[in-house]
Amino acid sequence: MSLDDIYHAVLNFEEDEIESLTRQQLDSGTNAKTILDEALIEALDEVGQCFSEGTMFVPEMLMAAETMKLGVEVLRPLLMGEKSDDKGTAVIASVQGDMHDIGKNLVAMMLEGSGFNIIDLGVDVDTDTILVAVHEHGAEFVLLSALLTTTMLAMKKTVLSLKEKAPELKVVVGGAPVNQEFADAIGADGYCDDAPAAVTLMRALVTA
Repeated sequence: MSLDDIYHAVLNFEEDEIESLTRQQLDSGTNAKTILDEALIEALDEVGQCFSEGTMFVPEMLMAAETMKLGVEVLRPLLMGEKSDDKGTAVIASVQGDMHDIGKNLVAMMLEGSGFNIIDLGVDVDTDTILVAVHEHGAEFVLLSALLTTTMLAMKKTVLSLKEKAPELKVVVGGAPVNQEFADAIGADGYCDDAPAAVTLMRALVTA
């Protein structure tokens, strides 16, 4: 039993095995943070690399992220006390009028696995609901998804409103019709075109 077993369990989508493997590693004396960093997060990074290379696709990414999430849940009670390792709280939502959530869900799972506290508000979310969640949870980040060209206007309005009412927030946008030019035009702090890119960007924003 080693960290490699957990690493490969994520890459092979072994949802039935990941929890017991994680518990066995804990029982053997391995620190929870070590399991997170050197097995689960390293597997996540490998998933992102495979996706970038075109050897893994969205369905596989979803299965890997779900497997990883099960492992993280085993570690969560032990990690909760390690607040110094908490990368921050992010509210994530599909903007008002948009009912798509596969991409959003994948980003949420991968960010949660990477150490972020994720508040997922679901789909068709208006600005006021986002602001309430930001204040309630003390969030530093908001991630917005739009999968339709018709909801890009809602994204623009949401970003402008968030920046006006909570200028300290870091707002990241993404989705099929969105690009860097649009993100810059509406005043977003960042843009990502897939879940691995979202993890990389959020890590960079934390250290910026």
